[in-house]
Amino acid sequence: QVHVVESGGGLVQPGGALRLSCVASGSSFRLSGVGWYRQAPGKERELVAFINSYSVTKYAESVMGRFTISRDNAKKTVYLQMNSLKPEDTAVYYCKAAIVDSLSEIADDYWGQGTQVTVSS
Repeated sequence: QVHVVESGGGLVQPGGALRLSCVASGSSFRLSGVGWYRQAPGKERELVAFINSYSVTKYAESVMGRFTISRDNAKKTVYLQMNSLKPEDTAVYYCKAAIVDSLSEIADDYWGQGTQVTVSS
C-alpha cells in the first residue's frame, strides 16, 4: 500500500516563502513523475509545477520564477519551494505522484490529502 502525504503549508505574509513536501511511503515502488496542483475556493484545480523522473520541470506561467520544484529520489520526496508569495497563491496544494510498482512495472496515480497555504497580511 502506497501513501502520499503533503506537508509544509501555513499562513505567510505577502512576499514570504514556504517549502512544501510530498512524501511517498510504502514498499516495492519507485516514484515517477510528480505534479503539484492547487485549488482555490470556487476555482478548478490547476497544475502549478511538474517534475519527471529525469528532473525535467515545467511550471504554470503564474508561478514561473517564484516557485521551484525538486526531488530527492532516495527519500521519495518532492519539494515545492515557493518564494515571493502573493495573496492569489492562497489555495489548498495537492501533489499527485505517479507510482510504479517494482514488480509489475504498472503505474498508478496517487493524490495526497492537501495542505493549506494562506498568503495574507
